[in-house]
Amino acid sequence: MTTPALDLAADGAALTAALVDLPSVSGTEGPLADAVETALRAVGGLEVVRDGDAVLARTALGRPRRVLLAGHLDTVPVAGNLPSRADGELLYGCGTSDMKSGVAVLLRLGATLAGAPELADDLTVVCYDNEEVESGRNGLGRVARTRPEWLAADLAVLLEPTSGLVEAGCQGTQRAELRTAGRRAHSARSWLGINAVHAAAPVLARLAAYQPRSVEIDGCTYREGLNAVGIAGGVAGNVLPDECVVTVNFRFAPDRSEEDAAAHVRTVFSEVDCAVSVVDSAPGALPGLAAPAARDFVAAVGTRPVAKYGWTDVSRFAALGIPAVNFGPGEPNLAHTREEHVLLPRIAECEAALRAYLTRPAQD
Repeated sequence: MTTPALDLAADGAALTAALVDLPSVSGTEGPLADAVETALRAVGGLEVVRDGDAVLARTALGRPRRVLLAGHLDTVPVAGNLPSRADGELLYGCGTSDMKSGVAVLLRLGATLAGAPELADDLTVVCYDNEEVESGRNGLGRVARTRPEWLAADLAVLLEPTSGLVEAGCQGTQRAELRTAGRRAHSARSWLGINAVHAAAPVLARLAAYQPRSVEIDGCTYREGLNAVGIAGGVAGNVLPDECVVTVNFRFAPDRSEEDAAAHVRTVFSEVDCAVSVVDSAPGALPGLAAPAARDFVAAVGTRPVAKYGWTDVSRFAALGIPAVNFGPGEPNLAHTREEHVLLPRIAECEAALRAYLTRPAQD
């Protein structure tokens, strides 16, 4: 089957729809990556490389600074919301908000500014795979290991959904499994066993009573959250279960390290008879707004920065010492929902703001 061609000269709304209509649930980004690679290779003035299902392109104009625009190609599983459909100023479909509208913006900027003399900085664009799944599969993490020179920049902008605001830093995220133990018995003789599912009740009680912390960093308020996201237990319809596993997700403020976050989770459940094991973790990122490139970007966009609720690959750039912010046209509250959509005028507004920053006068 031939992958449809992407027209990078189309307006942001049309390009977003074309990207959405190429399904790319995490792990199946290949056809979309093929289309992106083909389209970028047709643009003059760009060096293009492929790393798995990540596609990277950059200019080499000898500018004093480099700006990197990044976006992930994958989406969460489709929820009966494909193909895309337009309704007035709204475009509905899986990935419209998170984050194919952002990918459309960065692709258009890469295609139209690659050879433009007014480009103030050298430009790198990165489209990568597997952001919506566990950290170990993340395509940007793989690129950091295999092609670290391609991520070098004075500023990275992640076109994650932010409703056109600058969202600084990001929360860290950690998943832990809490295991309660029991003893199997016939359910008709339950007094001979110990029900591990019942033993999980104190775990759920602690979660229900948990009071999340809020912390202000550089004028941005980060609110934490600790929640059950899964529970599993049971052997058969007539057997008391001897194990129950409650999976919790801790979204923590970026002033905590991963080690601090794990210690906090263990403290919360220290009085509960359960075994705690961390199964996935990614650090947060401090706002980093004092960096000159980030400060210039915030001033150019003209909005007051707010905290990023959620984890993004801003964290990976922070770990590399590269200032990074989130800025994209999608609506974060619609991410991963069945009714996901994007406001079409905001795609154009986001592109215009980035274009103005990237083509600012040299003396700025």
